[in-house]
Amino acid sequence: MALKVSKPRPGSLRPASLDIFFTSVSSATVSSMSTVEMEVFSNTQLIIMTILMLLGGEVFTSILGLYLSRFKFSKHETKESIVSSVYHNPPKRTNFPGLEIEKPTKVDLECNLNSLDNDHSLKMNSLKSLACVALGYFSVVHITGSSLVAMYTSLVPSARQVLGSKGIKIQTFSVFTTVSTFSNCGFVPTNENMIVFKKNSGLLLILIPQILLGNTLYPSCLRFLIWSLEKITRKVEFRYILMNTREMGYGHLLSFSHSCLLAITVSGFILVQFIVFCSMEWNSGAMDGLNSYQKLMGALFQVVNSRHTGESIVDLSIISPAILVLFVVMMYLPPYTSFMPTKQQEEVDSETGQKCKIQRKSLVQCLLFSPFSTLAIFVILICVSERDKLKKDPLNFNVLNITIEVISAYGNVGFSTGYSCKRQLEPDSSCKDAWFGFVGRWSNMGKFILILVMFYGRLKKFSINGGKAWKLS
Repeated sequence: MALKVSKPRPGSLRPASLDIFFTSVSSATVSSMSTVEMEVFSNTQLIIMTILMLLGGEVFTSILGLYLSRFKFSKHETKESIVSSVYHNPPKRTNFPGLEIEKPTKVDLECNLNSLDNDHSLKMNSLKSLACVALGYFSVVHITGSSLVAMYTSLVPSARQVLGSKGIKIQTFSVFTTVSTFSNCGFVPTNENMIVFKKNSGLLLILIPQILLGNTLYPSCLRFLIWSLEKITRKVEFRYILMNTREMGYGHLLSFSHSCLLAITVSGFILVQFIVFCSMEWNSGAMDGLNSYQKLMGALFQVVNSRHTGESIVDLSIISPAILVLFVVMMYLPPYTSFMPTKQQEEVDSETGQKCKIQRKSLVQCLLFSPFSTLAIFVILICVSERDKLKKDPLNFNVLNITIEVISAYGNVGFSTGYSCKRQLEPDSSCKDAWFGFVGRWSNMGKFILILVMFYGRLKKFSINGGKAWKLS
């Protein structure tokens, strides 16, 4: 509503209501799918989009959930239930004739209660410390990132000239780009995204760490930060957090081994993409006008963005299909995908020593499709809604381009092959190339379906285990 009420940039046409709603959803779900050019939006609208991206970012929402979870732990935890469990649920023991087992004394019960109180207090303090560390991490990265981007665009003439020619304020660009990059949205205030800055290797180098710190490497970096604070401060709360990651109830806090394997996996994915991209696109038209150092930085920036930011320094429509397929795979993978060679052990009850029973799946869980199946259905629906354009304009409207758009929306990435009037088999004199995503040329029904895909991708953690009830034999 705020985007619709606020005025666009002077001299620009007001976008349609559906396009404004689409942009709002894209910002809130940090997908960066676009149906209009970014330079249409005024400074006020860019600020509104910045707020939407900030509130919709995974790290921010997880921190908010962390603060809300503190209310689950009451300061007066049910001592009566603890006492009751001691009296009414005594541990099972074997009785031997002539051997009398001494009942627990009042002193023993008080000691147990005090110990439980201390444990609860420690957990509460640890939860507060974790929330403060996560919030500090979030704040420092944003403040530092915005300052570095502002400093670079102010001191480097080429970057300053680009923003000046487009009428974009340095402060707005710095904050908008930093929030978008850290939240892994991928929106940039320029029509060309980061293509216009592909020769500014310093700016790309500033943004690359922000991409990783806000997404794939967030758990590893958060654990390393907590470990460093524990070594420096020697506070028992930090040690408790490190030793009890699951009990903290924070999904982004992983164990030591999982964090290390995640960092190794992320580095491996980046290395593989970097080698393939450089070997196939080094001398292609996508890299024209760049020296060797700029090509290296541009290639690194591009492959890091495939999971899951979506900022781009090249036109994806002109790179090789093999690279596009690789990007599709990277966009589909969840951010915390890691290679874990160890076999998962069956859980054993610590008291009885018996294996835990597998919980029976609910009807909803049984009916859920796997993400892959659901995305296939979305692709089919979009192909149906765009069937006329698939026949008349097959070079632009083809299954591969639609699949890339759908997977990009699901992964909340924002990569798009765009649309080119030059590829039309039947040239249309009224067609004009524009700097927005391929979805901008779709019908209203196609856009609405992609809105559903963006929501589905943003909430993927609730359906990631779907499809297990479906057996192929």
